[in-house]
Amino acid sequence: MAAETERPWLNADLPVEERVELLLSAMTVAEKAGLFFHTMIAIGDLDEDNPAFGLPAPRELVAGRHMSHFNLLGAAPTGRQMAEWHNALQELAASTHLGIPVTLSTDPRHSFSDNPGAAIMAGPFSQWPETMGLAAIGDEELVERFADIARQEYTAVGLRVALHPQVDLATEPRWARQTATFGEDADLAGRMGAAYIRGFQGEALGVGSVSTMTKHFPGGGPQKDGEDPHFAYGREQVYPGGMFEHHLKPFEDAFQAGTRQVMPYYGMPVGTEHEEVGFGFNRSVITGLLRERYGFDGLVCTDWGLITDAEILGTPFPARAWGVEHLTPSERMMRVLDAGVDQFGGETCTALLVELVAAGEVAEERLDVSARRILREKFELGLFEQPFVDVAAADEIVGRADFRAAGEAAQRAAITLLADSGVLPLPTGRRLYVEGVDPEIAARYGTVVATPAEADVAVLRLHAPFEERGSTFENFFHAGSLAFPDDVIAHVREVAQAVPTVVDVLLDRPAILTPIVEDVAALTANWGASGAALFDVLTGVAEPQGRLPFDLPRSMAAVERSRPDVPFDTVDPLFRFGHGLSIAQVVAAEG
Repeated sequence: MAAETERPWLNADLPVEERVELLLSAMTVAEKAGLFFHTMIAIGDLDEDNPAFGLPAPRELVAGRHMSHFNLLGAAPTGRQMAEWHNALQELAASTHLGIPVTLSTDPRHSFSDNPGAAIMAGPFSQWPETMGLAAIGDEELVERFADIARQEYTAVGLRVALHPQVDLATEPRWARQTATFGEDADLAGRMGAAYIRGFQGEALGVGSVSTMTKHFPGGGPQKDGEDPHFAYGREQVYPGGMFEHHLKPFEDAFQAGTRQVMPYYGMPVGTEHEEVGFGFNRSVITGLLRERYGFDGLVCTDWGLITDAEILGTPFPARAWGVEHLTPSERMMRVLDAGVDQFGGETCTALLVELVAAGEVAEERLDVSARRILREKFELGLFEQPFVDVAAADEIVGRADFRAAGEAAQRAAITLLADSGVLPLPTGRRLYVEGVDPEIAARYGTVVATPAEADVAVLRLHAPFEERGSTFENFFHAGSLAFPDDVIAHVREVAQAVPTVVDVLLDRPAILTPIVEDVAALTANWGASGAALFDVLTGVAEPQGRLPFDLPRSMAAVERSRPDVPFDTVDPLFRFGHGLSIAQVVAAEG
């Protein structure tokens, strides 16, 4: 009772809106300003700076800058270690003037991606195919089950906001970010995205929920030449097919499903009715479309790094202030607020916002509008009642055996059989030549040999091609040509001439497979699958269930002629959306 008398907003019997107003009335401008900043943080000593992203120590961010929203980078070896660190961070937050609990968010961390700007390897969590793989399976119940499992693992270690789902449409085949989408079809993306949101949030937001931040409004797929707007050369989104409205459709399903938060993209629209500035600065998009047309009153957080320049992995990068590069950081901040946004992603410059209020450039009442949304989310997630997690339970939940089994089953199911001359299923015990597969795993299914000439069958795993760029961070974003280099094609053909060859390709982008499809005995696609998952499918232990969530273009010429905003716009694709064979079908046809 003493705590509730001193901090009346802790009284859980009061309505949430009343609790919000009680807390808001006790806050200084600096404390309100701290709510607006949502940046990265890493597991480690709370008093040590993070050199990788040039970030101050967590103690400085929480106690000094009044920040309470953090995007957790990387993973600890165990769920218990993550939970222990989370609780230490919450203890630090509880020791501050108002004791506002921290909200931890995360990029996707249940698959095979490792990109500090977009996704995190599964680590101790159950491992599933990428989002595109879930789309390849196409089962809404499975997607909701995945999201419910991810929700349980997230909440066990204190993660309460998912910086996903990504419901952008993959209409530009070269785009670097499509592996985390549900593909090219608006209906499929909408249905899968809604199921994803239901699984993470539950029937009503509460103590066991993970709030979803659906992105990237109003659709990030139509990137000029497929370049990513993390970088200045990819700042333009173009709509030569006039399909701007089409890219809103999956978001409409997300709103219907009750997504709580939205992230606008970096890109700036070119040739539309909207101002040619990045979406986070774009009032007609955030206030006009999102707030007014769709009636969205949830939390809107920009993508990371719109205000200030930064050094990432040793390379300087400018703020992604596309279209407003000429403005000062203060002016950019005012543009974001005027657009109708609530939080600055990836920023820590709280003093700048305090100064704008002191100078009369931003009204404190404007802070209150967003602060109410932000605090309401913390109260409805139950963070004030239950800021800490059960450390002992974390290891029991994270990576639980049945969760792992479900993820492995999904890896197998998502594999898509594109072509088969009748070589599948492979009999066990054959002599196997493998590339891109751990020989110890392959040895469970046959005898691994050193050369194609010694083998009965070869299994080669390839990664969809991409062009090398100038910095480490850029190379996490696979962009450029989708055509395999000549030496890769020549090598596949050489092996295929020596022995029947199965090629499996990780399609984080729709690779041009035309030069190899006629030379190989079988061709499969995956969106994140272990070697064991692949061999289970190749040997008939499991049936491939995947269906292409996009068209596979026949050539780069077709890609270059296609319109980035128009779905299924490459001429005469090699394989169409929805294509996928079963081994049983092939065997029956051969019979």
